[in-house]
Amino acid sequence: MLMMPNLKYQPISETLSSGVQLVQKIDTKNSPLHYVQLKILEMELNSSYEESLAKQEVCIVALTGKITITDFTQTFKKIGTRGSVFEKIPTDSVYISNNQTFKVTAESKAKVLIAYSPSTRQLPTKLIAAKDNTIEYRGKYQNKRLVHNILPDDSPIANSLLVVEVYTDGGNWSSYPPHKHDQDNLPTESLLEETYYHEMDPPQGFVFQRVYTDDRSIDETMTVECGEVVVVPKGYHPVSVPDGYNSYYLNVMAGPTRKWQFHNDPFHEWILDRK
Repeated sequence: MLMMPNLKYQPISETLSSGVQLVQKIDTKNSPLHYVQLKILEMELNSSYEESLAKQEVCIVALTGKITITDFTQTFKKIGTRGSVFEKIPTDSVYISNNQTFKVTAESKAKVLIAYSPSTRQLPTKLIAAKDNTIEYRGKYQNKRLVHNILPDDSPIANSLLVVEVYTDGGNWSSYPPHKHDQDNLPTESLLEETYYHEMDPPQGFVFQRVYTDDRSIDETMTVECGEVVVVPKGYHPVSVPDGYNSYYLNVMAGPTRKWQFHNDPFHEWILDRK
């Protein structure tokens, strides 16, 4: 019998230092991913987290609260714009390239997401200010969502990473119609692994997410709760949000080429042509 890879990750609780809790960790050891890794930290006031990078780049996102980030050459003080992701306003992030050391200090209680991908080409450290996020509205009918582009593929800041926040209101579908990006076949399709970090409002809510391939070697439909992460090594990956709850997720994508070129499931692409 074919074994499905583990695709859904519940929150963890690991103390990294005084006042710093690791609440999510996705890496190449505990997941089927090769290009994307992820950490989420919950930090108390005045706590700090330091890490030295090897052949990886990172995007550090101030999900909530205020933080200071330094690579010991540049320092970005008291960045972060919101107390809850459901304020639906963009936040500040920092890009740091490979072979550098960085430190995050909490200027308030904060939640911080650190996205990683392979990198060997040195690039400048860069503040991605909230005002520099591009905002767009996608979809129609019951397929509407709000998007904050933190690191889109037309940004020259990073070597591999793509980072985006998506808000979907109750009763709507997202990442829909189902699409995939698992073939290194540009300009038709790019190969990008992906992670979904999910939150719900109110927090006792849930969403449904399906991950499936054309040959059904992967076909899993998951009930996803607040704080959980879904990984997408390949295949289609739509999200459905029940009425009465609002969905937030942050996507991290990376692959051999930094281009988001997707392919819709041909069985469901007709949905786009509705009048």
